[in-house]
Amino acid sequence: MMFFPSFLDGLARTVSMKKGKNTSSTEDDIGREVAETLAKDAKKNDLMLSSSATFKSNKSNKFASICSKGGQKRINQDCTIVWEEFGCQEDMIFCGIFYGHGPWGHIIAKRVKQSVPPSLLCNWQKALALTSLGQELNTEPNRSTHQFDIWKQSCLKTYADIDQELKHHPGIDSFHSGTTALTIIKQGEHLVIANVGDSRAVLATISDDGNLIPFQLSIDFKPNIPEEAERIRQSQGRVSCLRDEPGVYRVWMPKGDAPGLAVSRAIGDHCVKEFGLISVPDVTQRNITNKDQFVILATDGVWDVISNEEAVEIVCSTDDREKSAKRLVQCAMRAWRSKKRGIAMDDVSAICLFFHPKLFQEVNPFKASK
Repeated sequence: MMFFPSFLDGLARTVSMKKGKNTSSTEDDIGREVAETLAKDAKKNDLMLSSSATFKSNKSNKFASICSKGGQKRINQDCTIVWEEFGCQEDMIFCGIFYGHGPWGHIIAKRVKQSVPPSLLCNWQKALALTSLGQELNTEPNRSTHQFDIWKQSCLKTYADIDQELKHHPGIDSFHSGTTALTIIKQGEHLVIANVGDSRAVLATISDDGNLIPFQLSIDFKPNIPEEAERIRQSQGRVSCLRDEPGVYRVWMPKGDAPGLAVSRAIGDHCVKEFGLISVPDVTQRNITNKDQFVILATDGVWDVISNEEAVEIVCSTDDREKSAKRLVQCAMRAWRSKKRGIAMDDVSAICLFFHPKLFQEVNPFKASK
């Protein structure tokens, strides 16, 4: 296997630790170990955040704000992560947000949060090597297309592998539990979005008339989306609402009252995988321009009560960027109390990733379009 510069240091450390030992590790095993070593180093060097905090890069204009608050239902099942210099690449940053559900949801969300970055990094390296595009990517006019294809295949394989790992994990019960998974990789000015579930990514960009407007980057995979519902029904699964929850569509097994899942795609939840639920991510891309200001990743606890327009305005009008995610989460919590009285508040989590040192000068932060 061919390893690129991002892996060389970690590979050297891993191989040196194994030198002289009798080991049967395959190249895939070593690749995964290298990626996990890089993850540990990133956390040690404060290049990785996975809880309510802020991140300011010393080498770029990137800035991230993270906040997560538990709801009133159970332990907080949301997990977040930001990894700068992803894979030792100075121009790359990884963001992920995961919302667990079911009795083991918090454990599964945490496990997936820990597994996705190194697995994705390893699969990306393998895809680069297998396609022999390591040098061509720097010279071909259509390198952006090749770059996206490699990331897409890497995301698809990563999500599929992790779903299977959970299914066969001896210490985790993923039969009636699972998690959503929304990830973003920013490589230079190239953005790759991979989504399973109903967490959402919203980009704040400047319109032609100078207003800051939202652009939704991901799909909320609810069971009532026609294509999703058709797949589930073709697989003998059921899609319907409970009497006391009109408009909230859920996925059910052919018989019985389980699991009542409010998403059509998830990692885990293996009780309905043969009945139409899938873990295949929708993978899309966007080339960032000077008009694109920041991106918000948030779990459905935010989007259930805050619109895309409101979220962009809240973040834009927060003077201190370090408090942007916290303020968005606080606004969502207040909205739950006012809009959903009598309903237990959901977990609410958000990541705000800024692309520039400051907001574009032509934008009035209080004129976000509605």
